[in-house]
Amino acid sequence: MWTGRSSERVATMSRVDQLFEPAPSRPAPLAARLRPDSLEAVVGQDHLLAEGSALRAAIELGRPHSMILHGPPGTGKTTLARLVAAAAEATFEELSAVEAGRAEVRAVMERARHRSGATVFFLDEIHRFNKAQQDALLPAVEAGLVTLIGATTENPSFEVNAALLSRCALYELRALEPDDVRGVLEKALLELPGDGEGDHATAEDGALAFLSARTGGDARAALGALELAAAQGHVTLAVAEDALQRRAVRYDKKGDAHYDLISAWIKATRGSDPDASLYYLAVMLEAGEDPRFIARRMVILASEDIGNAAPQALQVATSTAAAVQLVGMPEGAHALAQCATYLACAPKSNASYAALNAAREHVREHGVEAPPEPLLPGARGVGYDYPHDRPGHVSPQELLPAALVGTRFYAPEGAEPQQAERLAAVRRARGRQTV
Repeated sequence: MWTGRSSERVATMSRVDQLFEPAPSRPAPLAARLRPDSLEAVVGQDHLLAEGSALRAAIELGRPHSMILHGPPGTGKTTLARLVAAAAEATFEELSAVEAGRAEVRAVMERARHRSGATVFFLDEIHRFNKAQQDALLPAVEAGLVTLIGATTENPSFEVNAALLSRCALYELRALEPDDVRGVLEKALLELPGDGEGDHATAEDGALAFLSARTGGDARAALGALELAAAQGHVTLAVAEDALQRRAVRYDKKGDAHYDLISAWIKATRGSDPDASLYYLAVMLEAGEDPRFIARRMVILASEDIGNAAPQALQVATSTAAAVQLVGMPEGAHALAQCATYLACAPKSNASYAALNAAREHVREHGVEAPPEPLLPGARGVGYDYPHDRPGHVSPQELLPAALVGTRFYAPEGAEPQQAERLAAVRRARGRQTV
């Protein structure tokens, strides 16, 4: 609960919150006790809170504006909302769209209407409100009765009404990096009691590394697991695993395991085994591998190992990379799984890859031959035979340098029947041998 100038500052609770409100003697969860109370204490959101940024300036000047905070769980959406309200010395009203309805929202607006000071209305999970419920917020936002701060883990472009979205600034929070989570956990140990009187809790380095990497950038989840583990004494890796209900995956993203696992994934996928491909993908994801790195390898494999045997594989892979960038994790894992199974099941051909290697090797060994004169640009291209003026859009004109006439680099494989058939027809039309 924030305190400040107004004696009426409250955090409005839903009926469910009131039913399950902790007893006064019970301490708040560790994540709530360690909630940052200043901008300097917020971690992992430097792109939003850098010196001179619009959001930082608004908070420091105490000039709140309506906004939508979009990002994964445990990244600081509620914290930022509270900092906005505290800096503006505004009353902080909080509801969760999971449990609240129109009646609760009307009550918030009614209190704001009779309040002399400003009101910051924080609506968590705003995407859970339907269109009519979101529309009901518009008059209060437009009139400045409340400063609305909506929080959502979903893409607001799809989940928040355009009319409401146009009246709010949109800020995207990022999942915390493992190092950020590690720093939060190390500070938290100093706040947790240890085995001896007056001591603070202790933890193995491996346990902190595990919790930092395996909570997906969610500081709240990491703190909850640490609090549960520390209640049993010194936090070992085994205790941390039990608290998080996950097994630790031995994996160094900068070491051998990083390269071993991606190599295994590539070879399993190239070998057309979707189960093995999914297994190695799961290991990498559970170990906290950067999903963008995996997506890049998928794009490479789509051309290198599938090529023209299934040209759409490259589209699938590039779309997967875009999806991972758009939605982030953990939802991006679904796109990675779809792509992995598609690539594994697709027909394989490395003919284009091998052809390019052969062409490059020829250039390295023999140097560069000048193109035939008709292929040169503009007026220099004397004698160019325009293919579209020929039957079937095929010209018999020689296109390789004179020294390379008859050289073949590309040889379509059995998995590329369309390319093989087309190429044979073109060669016949140009008067070239088809083999």
